Amino acid sequence: MADQTQPWAERTVEVPPPPGVVPSQRDAFQRGVAAVGRPRTPRTEQFPTVEHGVSGDWADASTPRRSMSWHLAQARRGGEWSAAGALFAFVCWGIWAISGRGNMVAPLLTFVLSLLTAVGLFALARLLGRLILERQLGRVRRSARGAHMITALFLAGVGVAYLQQTEWVVSAWNWVTGN
Repeated sequence: MADQTQPWAERTVEVPPPPGVVPSQRDAFQRGVAAVGRPRTPRTEQFPTVEHGVSGDWADASTPRRSMSWHLAQARRGGEWSAAGALFAFVCWGIWAISGRGNMVAPLLTFVLSLLTAVGLFALARLLGRLILERQLGRVRRSARGAHMITALFLAGVGVAYLQQTEWVVSAWNWVTGN
């Protein structure tokens, strides 16, 4: 027994074995006591083997497959960013197209191609997010806000490019800034 005057001295407390444990099994293990100096017993059980699913992918069997409506709902979250960028690009395109005073077919085709490029950029951002965030980092994406923000930045840049091609907007900007 340890000396009671020294609080740091080791104290031994006898704990009864839990129900169902044979005392001989308990002798090898003491709660809270490290196995320093004792020889290590070799592992007798085998590690579990992991098998891939029927589809051939190595996805975790506990994660359920998500429906297409769930994926579409996730892709819609954050859509206000893309909508704001598209609205800004549309207004800037309208200013540019009306200032041209010509045929509206070419400007309309230009705007439609800009929107299709934005859709492609959104799809690329979602694909990269799936590969990097979900596959590599193991995170679950709960929205598409990042892809929508990237698309909105692109559309805002497109809108500014339309305004830079409008002569009276550029001259008004130069007059305001004093250039």
